[in-house]
Amino acid sequence: MSSSTLSPSKDESPVLTLHSAEERLSISRAEIEQLPLYEVSLQHFEGPQGRFAGVWLDDFLKAEGIDDAATLRLIAHDDYTTFLTPEDRTAKRYMLATRLDGDTLTRDEYGPTMLLVPADADAVESGTVSMTTWIWSIKDIYVQQ
Repeated sequence: MSSSTLSPSKDESPVLTLHSAEERLSISRAEIEQLPLYEVSLQHFEGPQGRFAGVWLDDFLKAEGIDDAATLRLIAHDDYTTFLTPEDRTAKRYMLATRLDGDTLTRDEYGPTMLLVPADADAVESGTVSMTTWIWSIKDIYVQQ
């Protein structure tokens, strides 16, 4: 994992919706990439391989004013759903990836955003760690208190 030299996106088109009890926010790639970008080279168990770039999920949540005690429900465009508890986010660092090899992730390429656990990449590939929290093509994040 290293800091990225990529320039932040200027694309203001919504890529995901953040839902909380108080509001529903459409979030663009440009908004996500206002945070420091990081890169990691890995083989995703679904096939994509290369240098993924994005932001730390906890940094994104903090920037959006989301409490550390919240449980998250992430939903993909194909309705696959996974949950992340505060304990999950304390135990591991999650990356909200927006790019692969410098190019923006599209829905045809597992985007527009995907959740990765860089430290678990090899273990997930070998089947010794569950892949259930890795989710691609994220469309909604629900914040549950």
